[in-house]
Amino acid sequence: MMPGPSFVAGSDMDPLKHIAIIGLGAMGAPMALHLSRSGYEVTGVDLDPGARDRFSGAVTPQQADFSGVDAVVTMLPEGPQVMDVYQGAILSNAHSGAVLIDCSTIDLETARTLNKLAVEKGFAQIDAPVSGGPEAAGAGELSFMVGGDADHVSLARPLLENLGKKTTHFGAAGSGQAAKACHNMICGITAMAVFEGFALAEALKLDADQFYELCAGAAAQSWTLENRCPIPGVVPAAPSSNGYAPGFAARLMAKDLRLAQAAAQMSGQVTPFGAEAARAFTRFAEATGGDLDFSSYFTALKQQTKTTGTD
Repeated sequence: MMPGPSFVAGSDMDPLKHIAIIGLGAMGAPMALHLSRSGYEVTGVDLDPGARDRFSGAVTPQQADFSGVDAVVTMLPEGPQVMDVYQGAILSNAHSGAVLIDCSTIDLETARTLNKLAVEKGFAQIDAPVSGGPEAAGAGELSFMVGGDADHVSLARPLLENLGKKTTHFGAAGSGQAAKACHNMICGITAMAVFEGFALAEALKLDADQFYELCAGAAAQSWTLENRCPIPGVVPAAPSSNGYAPGFAARLMAKDLRLAQAAAQMSGQVTPFGAEAARAFTRFAEATGGDLDFSSYFTALKQQTKTTGTD
């Protein structure tokens, strides 16, 4: 169990009392619930009725009143969606003292544009994408990668420290998204290695439990191994043991890896393994819909084994 947050909600050290969270998906909903349990007044906002059902009293963006909130957190799938809600609701309706925190994983250019638009309107705004998944979101154990003005980060820090166990400020606006792109590329490449390793181990008729125990205690150990072991039944809490229910959907992994490739192209850095991971997860998501956990990519590897094994 991680220690409690450094700031008590609503205390003099934490002036952020009323929080709006826009986007009540796999990450936004547990974040909203955690903040509510911590003593914040939370307004949940989402276009989708099913998503609104995840948080009591949630409203649509058209119904939301941002004039009285101290901070607006966005947790949305794509950059254009974040831009739409900033231009259509937040910048015109929130009071200028509100802190704007974008926790979505989006492209660097959009992140920097959002910051420019917000600062021109007098808002404090930061990009703060996260790592940790829904479980960490609900437990207040996320890791935040942050970009923005240092004073703006200081204003947001009490809220971030309630939601997370680690906050790293990387620099100017967009640098949080830059760190997330690099981080997610490592995750995608590692996932490919774990899934291919288990597919080969199974093809060679190794015992899956024994192989897992070996890897977990040796150089092959990783977060993906421990949390996304792809063979059902080996790790009971892993998505593979629960019909590959997400978790983190394969289509989102594909999207994040494409964002990393866009950042690589922008910077001129060659990332061959990252490029292959992006292609593989994108193909898989397009073929399957990508709604299952990204560890379900293992099933595609298995199918390839069956197909090529008959040649």
